Amino acid sequence: MQIQINSGKNVTIHSKLSTFVETELHHTLRRFERQLTRIEVHLNDENGAKTGVNDKRCTLEARPRGLPPLVVTGVASSTQHAVSAAAEKMKRQLDATFGRLAARRFNAPEVSYAEPIS
Repeated sequence: MQIQINSGKNVTIHSKLSTFVETELHHTLRRFERQLTRIEVHLNDENGAKTGVNDKRCTLEARPRGLPPLVVTGVASSTQHAVSAAAEKMKRQLDATFGRLAARRFNAPEVSYAEPIS
């Protein structure tokens, strides 16, 4: 699973933040690593230089193999908390998506190609 980190003009990506994001996503989404090709991380600070409550935003876009992208957003007062919130939301979204697919496969009627016995 490839992780691509992007930031808005008010967020500086430094090695400590990059390491935190990658570690958090690998830890939270490790069950889905084989099913995902890439996760794009978009970090923004809504208020710029001004401080504010819940002004940090993390948007995650996951690319599951053979499925359309899934997008979630986490908002918090710090970038790290926003990343953690978004990762948990993505985990729930992936659980629901892959759970529905598994249920659909499990409940699919079996097709028999044998000729009926008279």
